[in-house]
Amino acid sequence: MSARPDTPRRWRVLRIAALLATLWTAAATGAEPAPSATPAGRVSAVTLNLYHDRDHWERRRPLVIEGLRALSPDVIALQEVLQDDDLRNQAEDIADALGYTTLFVSTDPAGQPRRYGNAILTRLPVRARSERRLAPLEDARTVGHVRIDVEGRLLDVFVTHLHASDDGGAIRARQLQDLLAHVDAHAGDGPALVLGDFNAEADTPELGALAGAGFVDALATANPAAASQTTLNPHYFERGRRIDHVFARGLRVLDAQRVLDRPDADGTWPSDHFGVHADVALEP
Repeated sequence: MSARPDTPRRWRVLRIAALLATLWTAAATGAEPAPSATPAGRVSAVTLNLYHDRDHWERRRPLVIEGLRALSPDVIALQEVLQDDDLRNQAEDIADALGYTTLFVSTDPAGQPRRYGNAILTRLPVRARSERRLAPLEDARTVGHVRIDVEGRLLDVFVTHLHASDDGGAIRARQLQDLLAHVDAHAGDGPALVLGDFNAEADTPELGALAGAGFVDALATANPAAASQTTLNPHYFERGRRIDHVFARGLRVLDAQRVLDRPDADGTWPSDHFGVHADVALEP
C-alpha cells in the first residue's frame, strides 16, 4: 500500500512537537545541553621566530600577543627571544599577557642583563623541564624541553633553533644528533613534539634524522597543499623557504597551517617569519 501524500508532513509536525517538548522540559528543570565532544588528548601548538627586538618591537608586540590569543594554543615555541636592560624578556612578557608559564633557554649566563635564546610557553601543567647546549658549542645553539600533562597523560615538547648558514647542513646534522640524544634521554620512545626554526627545509638530508627517529612533518602530513608555502616573510626575504616546523612522534596529526602571516592595517608584520600551528592528539 502506498503511503498517504501527507504522511511526511505529519511526521515533520510530530518531530517538531517532540523537540519543543524536550526543550521545554530542559528549561523547566534547569538542565543544560550536553557539551560537544572533544577528541581526548588533543594538543595545539604554535612555533614562531620572534625576530627579537628588531623592526619596532613595540608595534609588533600586540600583533604577536593578539594573534596567539586568537589561536589559543596549548603550547607556544618561540625562537630569537631577547631580554636586555631596557627590554623585558619577550617570552615572559608574552606568557604573562596570555596566562602561560615559561621555560627560557639561553647560552648567555643567567645573571647577564642581555640574554638571547628560545622559549616554550604552555598553559598545561608542567611535570619536568630540561635544557642542553648543542655542539658545536661556539654556535650557541640550544634545545629546551618541558614535559606537560595532557589529561593525565604525558607529552614531551622540545624547542630549538639550528645553525643558519645555507651551506651549514653538516653543522645542523651534528646539532640534530645532540637534540635527538636529548629527546631520547627525556622522552624515550614516547610521544613528543619538536618545534622551531631549523634553518632548513623539511626534506633536506640533515633533517632526515628526525624521520629516522619516528617524527613526521605536521604541516606536510595534515595539509600537503601548504607544504610548499614559505615561512620566511617575503617582506623581509627575497627567497622563500619553509624552514619553521612542527615535528610530531607518537601523535595523530589532526590539522596544521601557516599562521601569523598577515600585516595589520598600517603594514606592520608580527615578525620576519610566519608561524606554524598544528593540532595533534595522543594516540589511544
